[in-house]
Amino acid sequence: MMIKENLFPVASDLPQTVKIPKINGRILIDGQILNSGFPSRTVTSPCSLRSEKDGSLYYPELGTTPQVPEEIFMQAVDAASRAWAKGRGEWPSARMEDRINAISALRDQILKHRESISRLLMWEIAKTWTDAQAEFDRTITYMNDTIEATKQLDRDCSRIQFVDQIMAQVRRSPLGVTLCMGPFNYPFNETFTTLIPALILGNTIVVKLPRFGQLLWDFLLEPFRDCLPPGVINVVNGVGREIINPAVKSGKIDVLAFIGSSQVANQIKQSHPMPHRFRSILGLDAKNPAVILPDADLDLSVNECVRGTLSFNGQRCTALKMILVHRSVSKSFIEKFAARVDQLTCGLPWDPGVMITPLADRNKPQQLQSYMKEVVDRGGRLCNPTNGGKMLGSLFFPAVLSGVPLDARLAQEEQFGPLVPIVEFDQISEVEDYVLNSQYGMQASVFGREPKSVGHLVDFLSNQVCRINLNSQCQRGPDVFPFTGRKNSAEGTLSVTDALRSFSIRSMVAARQDPVGKQVIQGVLDGDTSRFLTTNIVL
Repeated sequence: MMIKENLFPVASDLPQTVKIPKINGRILIDGQILNSGFPSRTVTSPCSLRSEKDGSLYYPELGTTPQVPEEIFMQAVDAASRAWAKGRGEWPSARMEDRINAISALRDQILKHRESISRLLMWEIAKTWTDAQAEFDRTITYMNDTIEATKQLDRDCSRIQFVDQIMAQVRRSPLGVTLCMGPFNYPFNETFTTLIPALILGNTIVVKLPRFGQLLWDFLLEPFRDCLPPGVINVVNGVGREIINPAVKSGKIDVLAFIGSSQVANQIKQSHPMPHRFRSILGLDAKNPAVILPDADLDLSVNECVRGTLSFNGQRCTALKMILVHRSVSKSFIEKFAARVDQLTCGLPWDPGVMITPLADRNKPQQLQSYMKEVVDRGGRLCNPTNGGKMLGSLFFPAVLSGVPLDARLAQEEQFGPLVPIVEFDQISEVEDYVLNSQYGMQASVFGREPKSVGHLVDFLSNQVCRINLNSQCQRGPDVFPFTGRKNSAEGTLSVTDALRSFSIRSMVAARQDPVGKQVIQGVLDGDTSRFLTTNIVL
C-alpha cells in the first residue's frame, strides 16, 4: 500500500490552492439569513495536520455550524407551512414556467460558488479534489436535466384527453411541506436530488443539514433567498434526534425526503400523527454483493471490485459491500485483489493520485477494527497484513478479509468504510441463501460470461435487488435511470423523471364532451384564467 511520504504536513506547508477555509455557518428561515440567536459548534476537518511546535497531529478548525434548538427548527417548519398555505401559497400556486425560471436562476447563482463548495467538500469530508469538483458538476447537470424533464412533463400534461364522452387534463400537483435530509457522503449532490425536484414541482422545503459536509451550505443561502419567495426553502442545522421527531410529531410536515439509515427513517416515520398522509422518499442502507463466477475475467473483476468497494473509501450506498467468489477461482482472485489494494495511494485529498483519504467520521476506524477483530478471532484471515486495517488519525488503511463467517457483523451489516469481506462459495445456492436472508436489496454485481449461469442469476436477483450490474461495479448513474431498492434499502424511486413523480401527485380537471363543458373549458383556456388548466407549453 502506497503511503505518501510526510503524509501529514504542517499548515504553513500547504499550497496556496489548499488554504484552510473559515466559515461561520448561518441559517435561512422565512427569507432571512441569520447569523446569531442560536448556539453553534466548532467544525474540524478529518484531514490531520502536524503541529509546527511539537509535530503532534491535530484536526484543523474549519469554522462553526449552527446547532439550533427545537423551537428554532419549528420556526423553519412554520415558515415552510406558511409558504405552502395549504396549497394556496405563491410558490405552489405558481405557473410551472415561473418555477422553472426561478430554479434556472438558482442554478446560475450556485454556479458562481463551484470552487468554494468543492473546497469545503474536500476539507469537511476528505473527498479528493477531483471527486469534489465532480460532485459539484454532477449536481449542476442534475439541475439542468431536471429543468428539461419538467419542461417535457409540462408539455405532456398540456394536452386535453378525450375518453368516453369525458374530456380532461391531467397535471402534476405538489404534496406540501417537505423535510429534506441528505447524507454526509454526498452532502451537496444527494440532497439536491430530492431538493430540486421537490422545489420545481411546487413543494416548500425545510433542509436539515447532514452530520458532516455542513459548511458548504453557507454559500447557498443567498442564492436561495434571492431566487425563491420567503419561506419556500429554509436551511437549518442541529442535533437530529432532538429536533426532527418533535417537528414531525407536529403534523406540519407532509413529505420526508431522507437519505440515511433505515433505523433513523423508521424512528422519524413513526413520529407522524397521521402516517397514512406522510409521504416518504427514502434512500437507505445497502449490502451490495459482487458474485464472481468460475468463468469470470479475473483481471476485469478485480479492477471493478477494487473501485466498487473502495471508491471514496467505500462510503457510498452503491459501494460493493460483500464479495462472494467461487472456490475454484478464489485463491487467484484474492491474491490479485489484495495486491491491487496494496497498490492504492493513501493520503490527503489534495494529493495527486490519492484514492484512500481520511474518514469523515473520526469514530469510524474503531468500528471497522472491531469488525476485523471479530472476523479474525473466528478464523478469518487478513489478506494484506502489512498495512491493512492500520490507522493514522482518521485515515484507515483498507483491509481485505477472507473466510468471513456469514453470521459475522461484517457479513450482515453495512460497514460503510474501506473494509472488504470476501466469502468463498461452492454452489450458487449458497449465494442465493445469503441474498434471500439479507435485510437489504439495492444492487448486485455479477461477474461471469457463460449465458446460462448469468441468466439464472439475473432471474434470481431481479426479485431481490433493483439493479443488476453485469461485469461492472454497482453504481447510481446515469441519473436518468431509476435509483431505488427493496427491503430496508429504499422507499420510492429517484431518477430525474421518477423524482418529479415522487414529489407530486396527479390532479385533473374533467368535463363532459357536451356544448356546456366545451364552452367552459375553452373559455378558461382562451382567457388564460387558470394557472392549472392551461395549454401553455414551456419552450
